[in-house]
Amino acid sequence: MFGLIFLGIIVLAVLWAVGIYNGLITLKNRVDEAWSDIDVQLKRRYDLIPNLINTVKGYAAHEKDVFEKVTQARTMAMNAGSTEEKAGAENMLSGALKSLFAVSESYPDLKANQNFLELQRELTDTEDKIQASRRFYNGNVRDFNIKIELFPNNIIAGMLNFAKREFFEAKEGEKENVEVKF
Repeated sequence: MFGLIFLGIIVLAVLWAVGIYNGLITLKNRVDEAWSDIDVQLKRRYDLIPNLINTVKGYAAHEKDVFEKVTQARTMAMNAGSTEEKAGAENMLSGALKSLFAVSESYPDLKANQNFLELQRELTDTEDKIQASRRFYNGNVRDFNIKIELFPNNIIAGMLNFAKREFFEAKEGEKENVEVKF
């Protein structure tokens, strides 16, 4: 009798641990999927930027430093490793793109160019999708981090080396508006 009760407790403990493990794996995969969604949108943005620069170059050839900053920021963003590095580089790229669009304000012919308007619309749409993907990612990271920190889940998570994930967020200095000077 005592053996059956003991066996029942062990079976319940194993089922409980398996349930926690499966929940952690589900949340981990959601975080990975959300990160992949961000990467897809960033790739789209990286592909649009050279076309946009080439279109603006034809009108504003003397704005060389703006083009170089956008190109440099794009390269840094594409080569960033960790979530924190990626967030910082992406925020720099967003600032450089704002500068590029500010330059376009000085060229009425450029603002009327159909190709430029289409690229600007696509980039704006992509930026909106990136922002939505970041929110989705951060929501999944929040859920995952909560799950691995709650007792008794933290015991299983610690034994199986589940680690907290970083949020995709802007650093303090990157939250300020970009200043454009001519």
